[in-house]
Amino acid sequence: MIAQPIDYFLIVWFALAALSTAYVAWDQFRHNPEPVVMKWGFVLVTLYMGPIGLLLYVMADKEPGPGEHEQFIKPLWKQGAGSTIHCVAGDATGIILAAVVTAALGLPMWLDLIVEYVAGFAFGLFIFQSLFMKNMMGGSYWDNVKKSFMPEFISMNAMMAGMAPVMTLLMMGRDMRAMEPTELLFWGVMSIGVIAGFVVTYPVNVWMVSRRMKHGLMTERQNKTAQTKNHGHTGGGHDSAKSSPGDHHAMQPNVTRPQLAAVTMATGLMLLAGMTFPALFVNMRLSARDVGGAIMPPGMIMGWDTPGAAMRDMAAIAPRLVAHTAAQDAQGDTALEPRIENGVKVFDLEASVVRWNILPDVQVEGYAFNRQIPGPRLRVTEGDRVRINVTNKLPESTTVHWHGLILPNEMDGPANITQKPIAPGGKYVYEFTTEQSGTYFYHTHDHVDRQQAFGLYGALIIDPKNRDEEPRANHEYILQLQEWLEREGLTYPAMLMEGALPNYLTINGKAYPATDTVKMKVGETIKLRFIGSNNNFVHPMHVHGGPFTVVARDGNVLPTAARFEADTVNVGPGQRYDVIWTARRPGKWIVHCHIPHHTTNNNVEQEGAGGLTMVLDVQA
Repeated sequence: MIAQPIDYFLIVWFALAALSTAYVAWDQFRHNPEPVVMKWGFVLVTLYMGPIGLLLYVMADKEPGPGEHEQFIKPLWKQGAGSTIHCVAGDATGIILAAVVTAALGLPMWLDLIVEYVAGFAFGLFIFQSLFMKNMMGGSYWDNVKKSFMPEFISMNAMMAGMAPVMTLLMMGRDMRAMEPTELLFWGVMSIGVIAGFVVTYPVNVWMVSRRMKHGLMTERQNKTAQTKNHGHTGGGHDSAKSSPGDHHAMQPNVTRPQLAAVTMATGLMLLAGMTFPALFVNMRLSARDVGGAIMPPGMIMGWDTPGAAMRDMAAIAPRLVAHTAAQDAQGDTALEPRIENGVKVFDLEASVVRWNILPDVQVEGYAFNRQIPGPRLRVTEGDRVRINVTNKLPESTTVHWHGLILPNEMDGPANITQKPIAPGGKYVYEFTTEQSGTYFYHTHDHVDRQQAFGLYGALIIDPKNRDEEPRANHEYILQLQEWLEREGLTYPAMLMEGALPNYLTINGKAYPATDTVKMKVGETIKLRFIGSNNNFVHPMHVHGGPFTVVARDGNVLPTAARFEADTVNVGPGQRYDVIWTARRPGKWIVHCHIPHHTTNNNVEQEGAGGLTMVLDVQA
């Protein structure tokens, strides 16, 4: 999935890695006089390290001219590079295979690292060292296992000391797609981890080659009568002879026991640090399944105790989940007409993932009822029997709550409390008789902070049986308020917590100047129905051009004596206010939140305002 700029880099990186590997394989098997095991070592390392592997091959091993390989590979730094290549090829192969398996099994990261270490060590020791090198080292397979154990143990400790913290911190950073083997980012992290492992284990391998504990680069030439093999044992020298392959087992280590013990202890401590250091910063108890490839908002604080459920709740919507891209000028809060079945007013709501324009040049991914944000307006009359068929096409479960209504408990909507959540692909039928009238709204009640922040809400207007009981006006307009967080091309749920504060705010799914303009004439009135569909902030909604009269609150019409004039009402999450404003003078009078930051778009004013702003255009 291409969701971040890093994805484009990775595409280029792996294209170069493929080309580099193809060249190394072609050159090794056609031109370079080297044992087969080292040929495959360079091929695998180039596959894992891309152009860096190609650079190592060209600088340290590729024969510069006919007959020059023996002299070219003599320097100790090249011999150490060859030893490291051999180590990394085997160990990294085991580690990467184990990483794929542990991710598929859903093992926690701490166990993942242990399995990767064991797999890398086993693959390196039993396959790449003892099996593939058997002909060159001589002796039986198990003799080679014994001889290779300590060099492989030391080398693997150093390599995993480099790989473990790099892999863990990158996998469990902001973009946890890196934990999913199906994502390109996973393989990018593996590549970086192998490079880090190479860098850390290289000095150890240089030392082991200089102490004749490991083979470095070698030369193998074929002719009609004999096979010539040269291999580096010490810093600058080679033993050269026309001999049988088995002669190479004669290499004797030149290392004291205290030296061996000190190096083993040092690399052991390096391994321990590399395996445990990430636990200071990330929750090592989590697995790939726990985080589900989540991408966290920039600046969100995540620690070693952050639960996976919190990460999934805060994560951006994966663009690949979008089922519908709305037209740029698509409107939310459009009236949904019911059909009548045996006297019951029936509405159909479908929750799905959409791409939605909050401004002509700003799109967000959102959760929508009937492909619009906010969802369609439901309008019924007090005493109506209503049935709402809800279909869930989201990637997660959901429910619907009918905010402020008196109804049967099983119709109320809180997930796992009054009903089983509606699973993806599932349906649920809500049915009740309305007993109230006024301004209400419906919204999700499963993962509410996430789903409602993404737009899963809509207006529910219940007209009284006796329309004379309701304060009337010449015009009516519903304002559903919402906060959004859109960063770097991804949409996150806006919340009042670190890293999740909103940078866009909308009225009925649009930010000014894309919000509606209501045309009126002097002397006319308008009923503004403010709905606190917002999740986080109290929005002091203010109207220019004179005060309004507050006539209803939370769906309840205020008695005449209790009504009052104001020019600002604080609309908190879940609150509703009905106010009637009179157009006293011609002009463009704005309705807006009186928190200045909430009238900007990504901290910028456009055409004089932004965010929670709309215009009442009064003509004489």
